[in-house]
Amino acid sequence: MASDSSFDIVSKIDMQEVVNGIDQAMREITNRYDFKDTNTTIELKQEEREIIITTTDDYKVKASEEVLRSKMIKRGVPLKALVSETATQSGMNKMIMKIKMQDGIPQDKGKEITKFIKEQNLKKIQASIQKDVIRVTSPKKDDLQAVMQVLKGHDFGIDMQFTNFR
Repeated sequence: MASDSSFDIVSKIDMQEVVNGIDQAMREITNRYDFKDTNTTIELKQEEREIIITTTDDYKVKASEEVLRSKMIKRGVPLKALVSETATQSGMNKMIMKIKMQDGIPQDKGKEITKFIKEQNLKKIQASIQKDVIRVTSPKKDDLQAVMQVLKGHDFGIDMQFTNFR
């Protein structure tokens, strides 16, 4: 009996590219005239999986975020994995914005993706959630490739990569 083929659906961020993107954004911000004397910083907190932008006003927060996002695009970091919160006033002359980094597929999105796969009515396709990864199995590789194509054409609001195709 032939074994089933499978692939995994994951949502991963290359942290080294995030670090590089933040460094490049900080270099640009320190050289820009409109950021002169603002003490704008972009800080990475790896344990909390978030980026913190600190600056003087709302305009500079938005401009800093735009610079950061442009650098992340160039570094290949998916923008869907960066979820911005509303900037908040913190003390005198300080605005802080937190940007959460989504690494792994959240439970609710995992359920939505597996439900979507089952709705495609492809025979013998199985999708199961394993922590923050979804494994899709089938006896036929052609069916798995069809699932990949359908998933690529649908937006779930997260960045997805397909790995471990066997």
